[in-house]
Amino acid sequence: MKQAQLHSLIAKEQPNICQVAAYRDGRLVYTDEWNGYKDTDCTHIMSATKSVMALLFGIAVDRGEIASIDEKVLTYFPEYQVKRGEKTIYDVTIRHLLTMRAPYKGKGDPWSKVCASKNWTQSSLDFLGGRGGLTDEFNYRTVCLHILTGILFKATGMKTVDYANEYLFKPLGIALHENYYAKSAEEHKHFTIDKAPKTDVWFADPDGLGTPGYGLCMCAKDMVKLGQLCLNKGVWEGKQIISSFWIEDMTRPRHVEGPMWRGMMYGYLWWIIHPEKNIYAAIGNSGNVIYVNPEKNVAVAVSSYFKPTIFDRVEFIEEHILKSILEGD
Repeated sequence: MKQAQLHSLIAKEQPNICQVAAYRDGRLVYTDEWNGYKDTDCTHIMSATKSVMALLFGIAVDRGEIASIDEKVLTYFPEYQVKRGEKTIYDVTIRHLLTMRAPYKGKGDPWSKVCASKNWTQSSLDFLGGRGGLTDEFNYRTVCLHILTGILFKATGMKTVDYANEYLFKPLGIALHENYYAKSAEEHKHFTIDKAPKTDVWFADPDGLGTPGYGLCMCAKDMVKLGQLCLNKGVWEGKQIISSFWIEDMTRPRHVEGPMWRGMMYGYLWWIIHPEKNIYAAIGNSGNVIYVNPEKNVAVAVSSYFKPTIFDRVEFIEEHILKSILEGD
């Protein structure tokens, strides 16, 4: 399929796509834009932010700032006052958070309580644990993952965006980011669902800690660099940015219970699409995706403006974008 044909197909069948970028065999082979977006404009990549956070934790482990992801969460918060009668929280580890196996009190994400609090990390800790104990069940959360950004700050002394800029974005030539602060719940909601192009920002809590479950804004040409970094086992232009061990461990498939996850498995905040081929992806609402295919040596990034319940984006990448890139093989 020629680029003009693919451009028209995307405009017709995936109208909220803003940008696509792809690497093959270590080279940028494809870029395109829609909906008036320039190649440097950003979208809110939603939950694909989680996968970027996993990369930052890999760097922190490599640098010895975090000794092990099997460390107990409360090791980093000795000042936290555990609620009376709560026992489970003492046994929760960083690994539980990274694999979405942490137990929480209540169902769903307590957005209003966490985001209206003065300390989002402490408020998230208030929901960690519960009477059910450690069940090791898959328990997908977003706002409660704020505990991770608190751990990163405690371990490194650096705010999330600063750590990402220094050790991940700058080495890859990704645009440096700044914190974005919402002054009200209405502004918070507007940031999340607004369809207009954004700049290189990371949504942050009042203490300047970037939200680890959502909130990062990027363009597809920068997103795909992260996919290529993973594809190349943590190496960028001859330099080891993240250890190959972390990339392999991060993308090792772990079973996910429940029918709503479309048969996918999970690594450390990355979705494993085809375990038998080690194809994996960062996936965010509205169809924001960083797709990594080691078998074909291809990484694809798709950025999209807000449109909820986009469930077919990975399939579209494989059926149309990937085939276009590989045309002639």
